[in-house]
Amino acid sequence: MTVLVDMKAIEKRFPGVHALKSVHFNLRAGEVHALMGENGAGKSTLMKILSGIYGKDGGEMLINGKVANPEGPREAQDLGVGIIHQELSLMNDLTAAQNIFIGREPRLSFGRLDEKALNAQAQEIFDSMNLGLDPKAIVGDMTIAKQQMVEIAKALSYRSQILIMDEPTAALNDAEIAELFVIIRRLKTEGVGIIYISHKMDELKQIADRVTVMRDGEYVGTVEAADTPISKIIAMMVGRELESEEVVIPDLSNAETALEVLGLKRGKEIRDVSFSVKKGEILGFAGLMGAGRTEVARAIFGADPLDSGEISVHGNVCKIGSPSDAVAHGIGYLSEDRKHFGLATGMDVRANVVMASLSEFTDKLGRLDQAAMKEVTQDYIRQLDIRTPSDIQEVRLLSGGNQQKVVIAKWLLRDCDILIFDEPTRGIDVGAKSEIYKLLNTLAEQGRAIIVISSELPEVMRLSHRIAVMCEGRLTGILSGGSKTTQEDIMHLATQREAAMQPVGEAP
Repeated sequence: MTVLVDMKAIEKRFPGVHALKSVHFNLRAGEVHALMGENGAGKSTLMKILSGIYGKDGGEMLINGKVANPEGPREAQDLGVGIIHQELSLMNDLTAAQNIFIGREPRLSFGRLDEKALNAQAQEIFDSMNLGLDPKAIVGDMTIAKQQMVEIAKALSYRSQILIMDEPTAALNDAEIAELFVIIRRLKTEGVGIIYISHKMDELKQIADRVTVMRDGEYVGTVEAADTPISKIIAMMVGRELESEEVVIPDLSNAETALEVLGLKRGKEIRDVSFSVKKGEILGFAGLMGAGRTEVARAIFGADPLDSGEISVHGNVCKIGSPSDAVAHGIGYLSEDRKHFGLATGMDVRANVVMASLSEFTDKLGRLDQAAMKEVTQDYIRQLDIRTPSDIQEVRLLSGGNQQKVVIAKWLLRDCDILIFDEPTRGIDVGAKSEIYKLLNTLAEQGRAIIVISSELPEVMRLSHRIAVMCEGRLTGILSGGSKTTQEDIMHLATQREAAMQPVGEAP
């Protein structure tokens, strides 16, 4: 089989960091080769060398059998290397077609843009991907999932022979993932080699042929996906076996109801939704993309206005018209897009932890008590095991799991006892996921009411004491957590398009 990429003993150093230590990797034509490892393992650095973003400090790289040292992304593209970054690189004010062909637009005489040809070429790619996207739609008006598909279409437009996919399914629902896998399998038949980076372990068995694992900047090993248990791959990634814990459903029969919502309505997005969460309970929210889970969370948090409905906190009806109202009532919301709505990534850990509680550290003259801010931030760094060199490290330099812990620290400092986690482990590696799960359980044991929204059914089932399922803006059922509930039970309710609420199981 033709070897498209052969990377041998690759070295990369940054000031004070030996990022890659004699790393090996190869890619064959017509295969999906998964590249796995925890955040900080060196996966992205290795792929940035292949795609021309970084130069290597040692080793040898062959592309199609020839020594290659691309000095920029354009040179790598000319060698047949395409990359779909985890962080979207689209321009929100342009159309989908303009984003796909930016810098390569078809032209008429005198250099005029040929909009008709541009849109037709984009439509051809969308049709090949079986996507119902409008080439003329403005990207900024699209959902994250649709933006992700535009990003994938952009990479495919280069007709790359080597395609790097970095977390391509992070914002996609099951149906969209299935469509993407159809596209990947078609590309395989055309001889395209695909490097697939993902933290979703269940995807490996579906799409990968081989798996290479990295840890701490070093090559650990390469295995055949079909013959290797997921548990072994995880052990290779983290250097140990991770515990698989059964959900323990606490007895909350006498617990106080922390949050109750009745008859929430907002257009077609939220259609008469009612539920409650007790102190010490983790209530999971499941459903397909567009079910209305995030919309319910944003409405409770005051980020979006409601048409009607009632929200009660600790038995008292509350008027929540803005996020500041929600925070004043002890509600914290951790957005699925933490980098845009949860963190100031250009600021340090200390600033992010205290930003929602600045009044506590400000004197009458408006001066900040830096010593007190430092002390409380370092306390949360210890409590939550936030791995950072110091409290003045820029948040953008932390791993995804540690960034999420910083957001949690922010709301704990604000003394929020109702916490809504929207996709709490998106973009977080398997080891950090385990830590976040333990942290959520600890918060519940301390008496906080937790809502967890997740597109990953195993995650909802592992965490939740009860599971609320939504479909097209309706709450179609509430299931008991634990081993009695199956993924089939959840999917049955998640596809009840016109069903009234069908409660299953009892509230704890």
